[in-house]
Amino acid sequence: MRGLKKQRRIQIIVVAFVALALSTGLVGYAMRDGINFFRSPSQIAEAPPAPTETFRIGGLVEAGSLQRGQGETIRFNVTDGGATVPVSFTGVLPDLFAENQGMIGTGQLVDGVFVAKEILAKHDESYMPKEVVDALKEQGVYRHMEEDTAPSGT
Repeated sequence: MRGLKKQRRIQIIVVAFVALALSTGLVGYAMRDGINFFRSPSQIAEAPPAPTETFRIGGLVEAGSLQRGQGETIRFNVTDGGATVPVSFTGVLPDLFAENQGMIGTGQLVDGVFVAKEILAKHDESYMPKEVVDALKEQGVYRHMEEDTAPSGT
C-alpha cells in the first residue's frame, strides 16, 4: 500500500511537469510573431537586422527631415544623437507627431530604410518612451524637462 501511494505521487509530479512544459511551449509558440524587439538608431547602425525581421525603433524625429510625399507617404529621419536612420511610413501620422519629438515605430529595415507599419508619438510634453530615454541616456544627449526649466544659481 505504501509503495502504491509513492508511485501515484511520482506519476502526478511527472504529469504536472509535462503539462507545465507543454503549456510553456505553446505560449512561446503563440507569441513568436507578437514579440518585437526595440532597437535604437545606434544599435541599427552597428548591427543591421535582417530585412525579414520586424522590430521597433525609437528616438527623436530629426529637425528638418520631415518630408511629405505623394499620397500618404511620409519620410523622416529618427535619431538618438549617435546615429540617424531614415524612415518611410505610409498612413496617417498621430496628431502629436512632430520634429524634435519622441516616437516609436514598428516595421522592418529594407535597403537601409526603416519601413514603418505603425508610428506612435508621445502623448504630452514630458512623456518619452522608456526605451527611447534609455537609448538617449546611453548616448549622453538626454536631458529631462525639469533640468531644462529649473531655475539656475539661486
